[in-house]
Amino acid sequence: MTTLLSIKNLSVSFRIDRDTQYEAVRNISFDIPEKSTVALVGESGSGKSVTSLALMGLLPKENSKTSPDSRVMYKGKNLLTISSAEMQKIRGAEISMIFQEPMSSLNPVFTVGFQLGETLEKHANVSAAEARKRALALLEEVGIPEPTTSINKYPFQMSGGQQQRVMIAMAIACEPELLIADEPTTALDVTIQKQILELLAGLQRKRNMSVLFITHDLAVVGDIADHVIVMRHGQIREQGSVRQVFTQPTDPYTRALLACRPRVDTRPKVLPVIDDFINAENVAHASNTNQSGTQLFNPLANVETRTRGIKPEDSVILDVQGLSKSFYTKSGFFSQKEFKAVNDVSFKLHKGKTLGLVGESGSGKTTVGLTLMRLHEATAGKAFLEGKDILAMSEAEFKQYKRRIQIIFQNPYASLNPRFTVGQILQEPMQLHSIGNGGQERAGLAFELLARVGLPEASFYKYPHEFSGGQRQRIAIARCLTMKPDILICDESVSALDVSVQAQVLNLLQELQDEYGMSYLFISHDLAVVKYISDEVMVMSNGEMVEMANSDDIYARPQHPYTKKLLSSIPTGMAAMA
Repeated sequence: MTTLLSIKNLSVSFRIDRDTQYEAVRNISFDIPEKSTVALVGESGSGKSVTSLALMGLLPKENSKTSPDSRVMYKGKNLLTISSAEMQKIRGAEISMIFQEPMSSLNPVFTVGFQLGETLEKHANVSAAEARKRALALLEEVGIPEPTTSINKYPFQMSGGQQQRVMIAMAIACEPELLIADEPTTALDVTIQKQILELLAGLQRKRNMSVLFITHDLAVVGDIADHVIVMRHGQIREQGSVRQVFTQPTDPYTRALLACRPRVDTRPKVLPVIDDFINAENVAHASNTNQSGTQLFNPLANVETRTRGIKPEDSVILDVQGLSKSFYTKSGFFSQKEFKAVNDVSFKLHKGKTLGLVGESGSGKTTVGLTLMRLHEATAGKAFLEGKDILAMSEAEFKQYKRRIQIIFQNPYASLNPRFTVGQILQEPMQLHSIGNGGQERAGLAFELLARVGLPEASFYKYPHEFSGGQRQRIAIARCLTMKPDILICDESVSALDVSVQAQVLNLLQELQDEYGMSYLFISHDLAVVKYISDEVMVMSNGEMVEMANSDDIYARPQHPYTKKLLSSIPTGMAAMA
């Protein structure tokens, strides 16, 4: 197979201060063949995106450095040493890139058509009229509805999936030989994710491109890639064909990535995490030094499974009846337009159980959670918490119930006050609700909660920016626990986390439920995660509930066409090879 681009001994370091260098990528080598898709897989901080920026010549010159023997060979040229002018001719025309977050990559003050046309005029040397004609064809090729109308829209007028399609259209506009896709499906609904993956695979075949597909989720790789490269801490841990890596992984880290993500066909009582595999490998190697032929320990062997579901004798803690929430926008001087975000939704949440809430973006999932928290005012409906309608209470009356129902938001970076230490973050709700007698007792409770969520005592004195995403989510959970709630609403609380960190947080949530008997309303677009943690699943579409049943039943025998559509969109690459 002919090689299109070859990376040899690539090392990239960043200057932290005058005396400190951080080596983000360490001596990695791999090839990207012509007309094929290579997946670069690893967690946050593994060096995936730094590698892609090096290939594109986009590393910041002021504080980054590549080693003297690093090579990125493309058509006989080392892309690391050619001039900026030469690289500019290649970038966008022969090698292009789709960035992770389309809304921050598209210019909000220019229309989609202008931005596509600008790319074509710069690299394809065509007139404005020809550029617009090609832009329309590109929008149609990537599946944008009504291209003649959409070409005049601004990015904010499009959905996340449509924005990502526009980014793909811009990337393929000049018919590049290599397309680099950096986390193009992260945080997208499972149906939109499937559409984007199918679109990329179809474009790769149609245009005979090579694709470097960067992701932290091995589940999607089997559906799109020919070869897989697994990275950790800036180094390549394993590489090979998709089938080889998925069915016979040789590195414990690869095995861990494959096992950490919940599957729809099994439900272990505790999800394995990265350390389970790394520690097992270390023990095995130590044993092998003294006794040859020792079989490597498999953390997945003889794993105890967990049974889920609702039984007739399970008591109800929250009974929601006819919940509706509408938003209104002006449609003229004297009229308003109504948008029904939630329409006549009813369900029961059982004590000590988890109700999974799934659906695409705009289905009303998050609005249900926010309305129950009274962060939105319900348009209609009732919500009985052990016989009391919390939606009809006054603010003063609801205050005592606010302790009993808490929420963990999706973004741990935005939900914690950056000016407060973790200690202050944990003690503030205690002060507001008169929990603990004085600062010393509250501090003691905060230290206990930090230990409960697996964080060291030193965390008490640190600020949120000093923690990883998974650690921040643990802090958010600890803050909720200060109230000792009966109900915890988890709004996409693990969606932005790496699979191994996701497993740790899911295990923590399950431990807390087992110990305290809390009830969870678990909102997510990740159907595998919902199947793992939920006893019951409610499916929403366009603000309405379309189906609800025990989790095992709804995944095995979905009744509604929309539910069938969602379940058919779950990545099947790994399962097909298992």
